[in-house]
Amino acid sequence: MFMVGVIWFVQVVHYPLFSRVGDSGFAAYSGAHSRLTGLVVGPPMLVEAATAVALVIRTPAGISASLVWTGLVLLAAIWLSTALLQSPRHTELGRGFDPPSHRFLVTSNWLRTVLWSLRGLIVLWILAEAMGQA
Repeated sequence: MFMVGVIWFVQVVHYPLFSRVGDSGFAAYSGAHSRLTGLVVGPPMLVEAATAVALVIRTPAGISASLVWTGLVLLAAIWLSTALLQSPRHTELGRGFDPPSHRFLVTSNWLRTVLWSLRGLIVLWILAEAMGQA
């Protein structure tokens, strides 16, 4: 659920503000952004991936296997989007501000925002099942 909050902040606040940094310092800003963001989101993303795989390998009684698999598929799609769509734009922006790269980053990040939001709903549903509420 942590990453749902992070992705909405990034989508609505952080990425749109890239265009206000200014050309002269943008490459340094972008490099610092990528390095520091990795420190904040890297560990939670790894924990999220490990727990998603663990739930598939050993789905607890009373938990829908289809929900667990759906959560894992959504997470795989998020990682693919990150690797194939957003990370290359960050590489481009690391060389300096580029309006088309920035627009693509903001637009393509909606995919991760939607996927992580759906995954968050799945996680809540799994939690409800675990608590005997679903």
